[in-house]
Amino acid sequence: MEAAEQRQYAVSLFNRTWDLLELSERTPEQIDEMIHIAHASCYHWGQVGAPANGARGEWQCARVYATLGQPEPALWHARRCLEIVEAGGEGLEDWDLPSAQQALAHALSPPVTAMKPVAGPGSRKKAPRASRTPMTAS
Repeated sequence: MEAAEQRQYAVSLFNRTWDLLELSERTPEQIDEMIHIAHASCYHWGQVGAPANGARGEWQCARVYATLGQPEPALWHARRCLEIVEAGGEGLEDWDLPSAQQALAHALSPPVTAMKPVAGPGSRKKAPRASRTPMTAS
């Protein structure tokens, strides 16, 4: 495969992954597609891209897994992204390091679930007031 063709695959797959990430709900088939094409994009960037492209591919894989609530693969890809960024190289921008750190933070964060609502304002007991002891100079 020619480098230009491989680069085009990497770009197209990266963009399609974003389309799927932006959906509020996904079918099981869309989830499978999103995982596979994120990896495919990362692979193609690794073949023909600069370190920046490889880091961003790993970042996107981490994002996919974090979005799906799969912390183990999200963490693996986030760490790999950070390793690439910290090693430096062609194409890296000043925002790549914060992006890698953000991927790591998302991978380490537990999924957020809705909190159980409070029954109502009258359902809570009031805490007793603490007695206030005046301060004195010793």
